[in-house]
Amino acid sequence: MTSIESVTLEVADPTAADRFYTAFGSGAQVHLRASKAPTTGFRGFALSLTVAQPADVNGFIGAALDAGATALKPVSKSLWGYGGVVQAPDGTIWKVATSAKKDTGPATGRIEQTVLLLGATDVAASKRFYVDRGLTVAKSFGRKYVEFAAPANSVRLALYGRRALAKDVGVPIDGSGSHRLVLGGDAGSFTDPDGFAWEAASVTSTP
Repeated sequence: MTSIESVTLEVADPTAADRFYTAFGSGAQVHLRASKAPTTGFRGFALSLTVAQPADVNGFIGAALDAGATALKPVSKSLWGYGGVVQAPDGTIWKVATSAKKDTGPATGRIEQTVLLLGATDVAASKRFYVDRGLTVAKSFGRKYVEFAAPANSVRLALYGRRALAKDVGVPIDGSGSHRLVLGGDAGSFTDPDGFAWEAASVTSTP
């Protein structure tokens, strides 16, 4: 099964970014590399951490804010569960969420799943593109949302419409320049219809 083993965030200051992500606790699947590529506004993606319960959401969001993140959507309850959205100092947008509405014990500090949400210009076309490269569809809701299957300990890929994703994370849709993101996987090197680049995971940089 084609999968994403890691994501590399291209940042202006890797040392500062490493301090933030160490404090945040985003996990070993998130790598960093230096980049001065111009970028403005919404970069067309967000990373999401799925955790066990509200206490874990509060723990991760609190750690991010303490380390310098900006709140985009404060943590709150909703019909689907509990979660919040922050923007890291390097500009990357992070969601932290759980489907649980009540705690069953102390915060675990564990990440159950890391999900990469890509904003697609044409969700159906991007879905076909990724299926042709070996990804298996796990959920699909027409042209609105697609989620691909992922092995354990890999990053799950999901597609939103770009406008819908921007609204979901609480930012304007406008943005240009580099995505400042590289996907490391086993499908080879290529670029998808929205300009998101993949490379072989074996050459993905680590902090």
